[in-house]
Amino acid sequence: MRGFFTVIAALLAASAHAEVNQAQLAFFGQLPAAMESATNPLTEPKIDLGRMLYYDTRLSKNHDVSCNSCHGLDTFGQDNLPGSPGHQGQTGDRSSPSSYNAAGHIAQFWDGRAADVEEQAKGPVLNPIEMAMPSEAAVVAVLKSIPGYVDAFAAAFPGEADPVTYNNMALAIGAFERKLVTPGRFDAYLAGDQAALTAAEKAGLEAYLATGCQTCHMGPYVGGSMYQKLGLVKAWPDTSDLGRFSVSGNEFEKLFFKVPSLRNIAETGPYFHNGSVATLEEAVGLMAEYQLGRELDDATVASIVTFLKALTGEIPEAYVAKPELPASGANTPAPDPS
Repeated sequence: MRGFFTVIAALLAASAHAEVNQAQLAFFGQLPAAMESATNPLTEPKIDLGRMLYYDTRLSKNHDVSCNSCHGLDTFGQDNLPGSPGHQGQTGDRSSPSSYNAAGHIAQFWDGRAADVEEQAKGPVLNPIEMAMPSEAAVVAVLKSIPGYVDAFAAAFPGEADPVTYNNMALAIGAFERKLVTPGRFDAYLAGDQAALTAAEKAGLEAYLATGCQTCHMGPYVGGSMYQKLGLVKAWPDTSDLGRFSVSGNEFEKLFFKVPSLRNIAETGPYFHNGSVATLEEAVGLMAEYQLGRELDDATVASIVTFLKALTGEIPEAYVAKPELPASGANTPAPDPS
């Protein structure tokens, strides 16, 4: 009988151990239904236009690359590659971050060179490695050659004498992206539903907090709210990409990168800015070692990974379904593979 009660006591202790103190959950926050912008109000015509533009390969020089090519909305907003292929098969040297939940981040791109998703949307279209359009004027010419887009821009930006502009293209794509949110079981747990996470996932959350992961991966997006040096307490071995230094020229910002969101992290490998790490287990171990100065045993790593898998949310399938795109006009430029 004594053995029976010993077992029961151990089970109760384990259960209590897996329950995270509610005060600790203050490190996080509820994911919003939309990531609103005071400078880009969300309207249905603007969102509908942005959805079309997100999928349209005619925004690329050879009509073969769209936003969705590198940030696939059916694959959690990225392409599971270390570098994404663009014009003529060229590959960038950084992994494509997920477009889901990104509009709530402190900035865009790994180095934060774009302030918001609207500014970010302008970059890849003109990047010679990515979509390779020669100029903003060339993009506008394509859009104006498509009658359906002329009408859609007029509906999205009413009252403007010339609504088909490069800036309005970016505003529309940004408006669409501001509702790319993926709530999941973790949000139900944060809202008070203790049954939303399993005991193992709660234990993993406790290990995550005890290790100190929330030092950088905090807030509603479980990251995305700050920049941090890669190799904070132990020198990172690869210094080929200096991160924000390449944007700011500030010596202090060498090897600083935007802290990525951990939402959907189990679905968005490979990991780090260059996609150099294949597994979540290795990524957790490296971050503990180089960012926190901690050597984690395999059991602790596995427990944290169990929690991280619980951060996988739900893709809003109806919202991201590919729309019918407007037909090209008589003067729409042909694909240019050069």
